Amino acid sequence: MEEKRVKVALIGFGTVGSGVAKILLERADDLQRRTGLHLELAHVVDTDLDRPRPVSLPPGLLHADLQRVLDDPEAFVAVELVGGTGVAGQIMLKLLAAGKHVVTANKALLAERGPEIFAAARRHDRCVAFEASCCGGIPIVAALRNGLVANRISALYGIVNGTCNYILSAMSSQGKRYETALKEAQKAGFAEADPTLDVTGADSAHKLAILALLAFGESVRFQDISLEGIQNVELADIRYGRELGYAMKLLAIAERTDQGLSLRVHPAFIRVNELLAQVAGPFNAVSVFGDAVGHTLYYGRGAGMMPTASAVVADLIEVAQGNAARSFTGRCGLGHEAPPARVLPADDLRGRYYLRLTLVDRPGVFAQIARILGDRRISISAVLQHESESKNSVPVVIMTDRARRGDLALALAEIARLEVSRGNPICVHVVSPPSDENP
Repeated sequence: MEEKRVKVALIGFGTVGSGVAKILLERADDLQRRTGLHLELAHVVDTDLDRPRPVSLPPGLLHADLQRVLDDPEAFVAVELVGGTGVAGQIMLKLLAAGKHVVTANKALLAERGPEIFAAARRHDRCVAFEASCCGGIPIVAALRNGLVANRISALYGIVNGTCNYILSAMSSQGKRYETALKEAQKAGFAEADPTLDVTGADSAHKLAILALLAFGESVRFQDISLEGIQNVELADIRYGRELGYAMKLLAIAERTDQGLSLRVHPAFIRVNELLAQVAGPFNAVSVFGDAVGHTLYYGRGAGMMPTASAVVADLIEVAQGNAARSFTGRCGLGHEAPPARVLPADDLRGRYYLRLTLVDRPGVFAQIARILGDRRISISAVLQHESESKNSVPVVIMTDRARRGDLALALAEIARLEVSRGNPICVHVVSPPSDENP
């Protein structure tokens, strides 16, 4: 096989950057044999030139001068691994203007400034490849962009943040409190010292904005995604949910409805026999439902040095072979603008809900609750009540039938104001992904 040499510039030499360099340097012969490409690491740019990394670079390869990359006509493709939306955005725009194709793992930048970045790529006749931006080593971007292109996607349900899944798994299987599970996730390297982006659901929402663009061909604004994190999840609710046959997961959901796309990230109860309910620890999984293929599931390690580096190198090969540019040019939202998504308001979402109320233990109290729910056209499908250690109050768990989210919010506000109510009601979405027979 005739060898094609392609010079690569790596911008950002942190955890993932170290993994990319490791693959390019240590597996060059294997990659050449399998693809006919010699991916030559020509530049590694970082502001910190002294920090120890788990890979050794040839002398002179590491430097802090981005301009050397911009001025190098032989640097065909650059990998942006700086992170964030400010400096990283400026770097990416400069790389595109200098005629470089760009590979990135930066989901926040693409979710919040995607139209600007993609427009710049079109203007300079370059492409942006971003498999590593969503779910680490899982090839979900390629699946949505190419493998499922014949389908009209109806829904996408994903566990796309390993930190949150690790925490909820520890709470569910080991009975650990949120704070304890978070500290263990940080100690194990699955959570950052500042876990805010993960536990608030923002990281999942960034990924959902990108995946929804690919799945539905409509431009999704990050701020239009309804967002709720796991910071307030209580062990009691996980236990009650398990009694009722449900597991709790932080889900990123995009669905077609007659009123527009429903886009949301929130903790949710899902039946324990569902495939997503069985995804444990730091793993990710995405269920996609198409009209032709039915249900497909993509599962694997969603973060980490080597899984994410795997996706970056896969994109480098696609760019070097010309496949990425052809795919980019033809895709709605990338090679040409996508229409803005019509988004279903969060209050208009219809679904089932888990409610936990703490009520004074006296006759007639539940009748008040049933009346308030009934006045808002909310039906009760199940009730769970245990004896309470408190003499004055008792926890009552209610599962509702399908109801409008806005109506439920009004009912819960009214319940919270009752003299017999203690504390704010707890509400958790109960979700049922489409069946494979009727996607």
